[in-house]
Amino acid sequence: MRGTVERVFVLGIDPGLTRCGFGLVEGSLEGDRPAVAVRAGLIETDPAEPVEARLAQLGRDLARLYAEVTAEVVVVERVFYQRNARTAIPVAQASGVAIALAEGSRVRQFTAQEVKLAVTGYGAADKAQVQAMVARLLGLAEVPRPPDVADALALALTYLAVARTEARLEAPTP
Repeated sequence: MRGTVERVFVLGIDPGLTRCGFGLVEGSLEGDRPAVAVRAGLIETDPAEPVEARLAQLGRDLARLYAEVTAEVVVVERVFYQRNARTAIPVAQASGVAIALAEGSRVRQFTAQEVKLAVTGYGAADKAQVQAMVARLLGLAEVPRPPDVADALALALTYLAVARTEARLEAPTP
C-alpha cells in the first residue's frame, strides 16, 4: 500500500526591478500527479522613480504576496550572467529583496539554464519553448503572459523536478 502523496506549494519569483513575475504552483514531490498553477502575476514598479523607492515598493508588494500565499518553498532565479551590468545590478537587487523577505520558507535558486533544462530538457531552449512547456506541464489553455510570469512558473516547476530527483537519490536502496 502506498503512503500519502506529499503536496507542496512552490512560489517562483522571476526577479526584476521594473517587472517581477511570480507564480504559485501546487505539486507532488512523488511526481504522480500533475502540478497545478494556483496563482500567477506581475509586480511592477515605475522606472521614473528612484531605485530606492522602487526597491521599497517591490519589498512591500512581495511582503504582501508572501503573506497572502502559503508557500513552503520560494524559488528565485539566480543572476548568473548578464551582458549588461546596468540590467544585472537591478535584477540582483530585486533578487536580494525577494530572498530576504522569504523568511520562514525554504529558498532555492536556479539559473536560467537550469530552468530551461528542467522544463524543456534542453539547457539552451529559447523563451518560446520554455513558455510552451510551462503551459503544457501545467495544463494551461494558453501560454502565461507576460514572459516574466511564465518564467516564474517555470522556476516553481524546476524546483519540483529537482526535488523529486533529489528525493530519489537520497532514498535508501532496497
